[in-house]
Amino acid sequence: MSPVRVIVFQHGLGALDYAVPAGMVLAPGDAVAVPLGPRTITGVVWDRDSVDAPDVPAAKLRPVLARLDVPPLAAPLRRLCDWVADYYLAPLAAVIRMVWPSVAFLGEREVTEYALAGPAPSRLTPARAQALARLEGRQGSVRDLARRAGVSDAVIRGLVTAGTLLPLTVSADADPAAPDPDHAPPQLSEAQAAVAGELAAAVTGGGFAPFLLEGVTGSGKTEVYFEAVAAALRAGGQALVLLPEIALTAPWLDRFAARFGCAPVAWHSDLKTSARRAAWAAIADGRAKVVVGARSALFLPFANLRVTIVDEAHETSFKQEEGVHYHARDVAVMRAREEAATVILATATPALETQVQAARGTYRHLVLPNRFGGAEMPDVTAIDMRNHPPQRGHWLSPPLVAAVTATLEKGEQALLFLNRRGYAPLTLCRACGNRIQCPNCSAWMVEHRLSHRLACHHCGHQTPVPEACPECGEADSLVACGPGVERIGEEVRRRWPEARVALVTSDTVTSPARAAALVAAVEAREIDILIGTQMITKGYHFPDLTLVGVVDADLGLAGGDLRAGERTFQQVAQVAGRAGRGARPGKVLIQTHQPGARLMRALVAGAPRDFYEAETEARRDLGLPPFGRLAAIIVSSEDEAAALAAARAIGAAAPMRDGLEVLGPAAAPLAMLRGRHRQRLLVSARRTLALQAVLRDWLGGVAVPGNVRVIVDIDPYSFV
Repeated sequence: MSPVRVIVFQHGLGALDYAVPAGMVLAPGDAVAVPLGPRTITGVVWDRDSVDAPDVPAAKLRPVLARLDVPPLAAPLRRLCDWVADYYLAPLAAVIRMVWPSVAFLGEREVTEYALAGPAPSRLTPARAQALARLEGRQGSVRDLARRAGVSDAVIRGLVTAGTLLPLTVSADADPAAPDPDHAPPQLSEAQAAVAGELAAAVTGGGFAPFLLEGVTGSGKTEVYFEAVAAALRAGGQALVLLPEIALTAPWLDRFAARFGCAPVAWHSDLKTSARRAAWAAIADGRAKVVVGARSALFLPFANLRVTIVDEAHETSFKQEEGVHYHARDVAVMRAREEAATVILATATPALETQVQAARGTYRHLVLPNRFGGAEMPDVTAIDMRNHPPQRGHWLSPPLVAAVTATLEKGEQALLFLNRRGYAPLTLCRACGNRIQCPNCSAWMVEHRLSHRLACHHCGHQTPVPEACPECGEADSLVACGPGVERIGEEVRRRWPEARVALVTSDTVTSPARAAALVAAVEAREIDILIGTQMITKGYHFPDLTLVGVVDADLGLAGGDLRAGERTFQQVAQVAGRAGRGARPGKVLIQTHQPGARLMRALVAGAPRDFYEAETEARRDLGLPPFGRLAAIIVSSEDEAAALAAARAIGAAAPMRDGLEVLGPAAAPLAMLRGRHRQRLLVSARRTLALQAVLRDWLGGVAVPGNVRVIVDIDPYSFV
């Protein structure tokens, strides 16, 4: 047999050729064990015409050691990996590792997990005490439990040795339940039925079919796209639903089970190793018919994927900011193209890029213009904070306070939205003016009063709130500046002491189970006022919630982010959509210092087209996405001088091309992150320019020292 080309899972290496021993048959997509120096490593046989490898005479090629018992990667998925690696300038091996996570190579049908069932250890360190507190009722592998407890693997192994954690053998190959497409067909409105019929027909007919499903909040988009899922099931295929937040899955799972009679297979980072192994195997062999998950689920090796739904497709959390910098929305479309399948981008506030694709006819645009069941869209009013300022030391304006009071008196529920976690974004010393900053990042530490800690929201560093200023030593001199949701909660409890209040942030709703408990409490009328960040803006349906107050609608407009206006519009429109979803009418009050801004006027008038048309023209005039191309180059190092020198070398080597503009290098707005000094360059290019080829040739010609990291972010969403 001819030599095979293998993508090896070794950092810094690409493809290598290997000889095939007599009697071994290999094909592209097969997992293999191969020698590399004195070691044995894992790789995957790849299509020879899609990747290059060093030219080595056949007689000198080392043989493949073994073909591994892992389902091979099918041709459509291999083509997707090639596209992702090429488009996002990522190592092909890094992309393949997203398809083949570590659980893919767990050949055992049973795995050992551990649970707290033995006596407490004789030696109780702070780390062990933390683990014991956080692992009550939990079960998982050593790695699972360490991640859950926030301690090292060694701490968990020590508790195993001490007999505190006892082993249990569990199956890692359980069969998932089979959803029934005819379990409980919904009663759809005429408009919903027409849209659902078109989606189902596309799934049944097969072939690449991209859709934008745009529907106002409360229009029943989920029930409509469930009919596309049902069509995939009837055709014997599989369906994938991507959700932007793990916590969002709880209410969604209830709706799915009511429609199909059982839960789908879940895929997210909170799963135990055994559950991930069982899910991965069932997806690969086709037993898992419907999968719901975070963006990483997009790379699972489905046996027969017929439809992919990207729910809340406008969400920026679908953009991966670590490792391979892909956008799940765009990769979902490309996977559907490779699989000859249907893809549905469902949202109430489509991204401008998606709207332009729909206007060009690339996506079929289906619209649900009205709420289901006769519910009306809420009335929206802007509160001019220049004319209605809050009392000193408070953050809620008199009109918003009056509206909350009236809502509670009627026995209805209210929601206050502020997209800022914690108690206060800045802690300042009144004596010397020192602002407490993260030691690892050029960012302020955020006070979290509920946990009595200061935390960096960029690197995760935490420290107790000091009693004295760490700079000048003055006691009782530290003051909290500005509001976070915890501070709004404090004001709410002072103003309405009888009201039952819940904070909804990623700090308090950390799992699907906690999200389910929150939903149950709201639906049981055990909560009167919700206070939340962007987590509360999507997916939740609370019929008795009639008032939404946006505490600071101007918060997201600061900075140089080209999507700041669009993102603010989407967030406010989405949170406004939580009001009045039942029989009672809803009201939305937006606190702003810019009531005359185009964005605010469009929100109040319920005229999203006005905002998007103006935004589209502005982007077109400036040649910004989707009418031009952007790429960010981030240069970082623990050595500030090395980062600056490398960034300058890259800037000096920038090609002079028509239709290409390079800005920088300059210190990044977040000039230090996790102890690394950062420089940024921003590349702007004409749409027709082969940007990836230009970047590949440009950066490939610059020698970068080993202590410097260079990251390329195609189509960046973060500009810090």
